Amino acid sequence: MKYLKHTLAIAALAAAALVAPAQEQSQSGAVMRRGAADRNKTVNDAGLTDRMQGFYNTDGKALSDADLQWMRVIYRNLDLEKEDANAPLYFPEEPVDGQENLFRIIMRLLADNKIPAYEYLDGREIFTDQYRIAVRDMLDRFYIIYQPAKGSTEKNPRFTIEEADVPANEVLSYFVIEKWVFDTRNNRLRPTVEAICPVLHRAGDFGGDAVKYPMFWIKYSDLRPYLAQQTIFVTDDNNLPTCTYDDFFNLTMYKGDIYKTRNLRNKSMAQMFPDPDDRKRAQDSIQSRLDNFESKLWTPTRDELLARAEAKDKAEAGNDSTQVSEDKPVKSARATRSTARRSKKKPAKVKESSASRSSSATRSVRRRK
Repeated sequence: MKYLKHTLAIAALAAAALVAPAQEQSQSGAVMRRGAADRNKTVNDAGLTDRMQGFYNTDGKALSDADLQWMRVIYRNLDLEKEDANAPLYFPEEPVDGQENLFRIIMRLLADNKIPAYEYLDGREIFTDQYRIAVRDMLDRFYIIYQPAKGSTEKNPRFTIEEADVPANEVLSYFVIEKWVFDTRNNRLRPTVEAICPVLHRAGDFGGDAVKYPMFWIKYSDLRPYLAQQTIFVTDDNNLPTCTYDDFFNLTMYKGDIYKTRNLRNKSMAQMFPDPDDRKRAQDSIQSRLDNFESKLWTPTRDELLARAEAKDKAEAGNDSTQVSEDKPVKSARATRSTARRSKKKPAKVKESSASRSSSATRSVRRRK
């Protein structure tokens, strides 16, 4: 019996010796995996992981001055009432099944102090800490009801805003700053959204036309990681939210009139072209030059030249056939009139005989004898 107990103790010690390295290895592996997960889950002040922030951070990938060859800054007004293409930015008015419109997302992020906002300056956009707005002052300025959130401090102020108090139905337009850049690295001209400004449309106490109040500017690079997580409906033909807000802006699925371009005098289109017709022609001209910019940079290939010549020949042939078809009725009418004139012949004159002329003729009186 004593020998059996001694044997079992030795076996237990041997098993523990064999299991210990495996446990150490698994524990070390778990530590390594936990360390990698911790690195991915490191959260900054804005609530973004390092991985997410690095994925959407374009500051480190900015093009150098040597790569930039041309740039144009465009200001657009996105009307949510008149343009159906901009409807995904407004609907749904109330949160439904996890779907939120753009303004509610912006207000939630501002209330949680996750993104900065900057003052709207007429004619200037300065995105520095000097012009960063205080969320509390902004809420007081536009009469939005709020309460301090739990855990709010002076260094990290946070607010709670009820869904009914968010004026999402009054934000009926947005100002968007587009930057069109052509670089030699990619040999492409592509627009990117630089900043977004929600605009409140509020009528006075006595009615009348609504007055527009631009609220603040938000850099799109700060807003982009959150917009990439919110899916939206972009068409009534497909009832599945297949796109995100980030896709909506990057693919320029919105529509908006150009109300300003960056110029030396810092004037808007309304100031430069007071007449509405002249302003519309100038806007169309700017958009046409942007759309056709790339097509004028490169020499067309032989296949492209042959395709253009063939298309030109077909167009000319089509014009000729149309002209011939239009001329045919005229020629047929002329032929009909000429045939009618030829058919109207005068009746043939019957030549009288000499006998009949002599019998019917009257003798001259002067030659009578």
